[in-house]
Amino acid sequence: QVQLVEAGGGLVQAGGSLRLSCAASGRTFSRLDMGWFRQAPGKEREFVAGILWPGGSTYYADSMKGRFTISRDNAENTVYLQMNSLKPEDTALYYCAARRATGVMSPKAAFYDIWGQGTQVTVSS
Repeated sequence: QVQLVEAGGGLVQAGGSLRLSCAASGRTFSRLDMGWFRQAPGKEREFVAGILWPGGSTYYADSMKGRFTISRDNAENTVYLQMNSLKPEDTALYYCAARRATGVMSPKAAFYDIWGQGTQVTVSS
């Protein structure tokens, strides 16, 4: 089975940048639609960005558009989330998620069945 491992989270000052990575292992990483979600304490899991197989189509939540960029390196079985102009409200546990390619992107967490362990992003004011 495919296993996803996130990395790159940390503490950053407002206005700063972080790049998260999500590396797949265990089985082939081919033909997967990928998404990034985040969850803050007391809040529901929220869609951040998504990228369809093989990587030509990307999607963003409105609040992240223009600040975050999702990309993938299929040869390295890795998906990235570049986060710029970070705000304190971006503080959350960020999860990488995957599902078999469908041709459409869904912002619903329930549509994804493979999840990483999460990486913490904390933005100070």
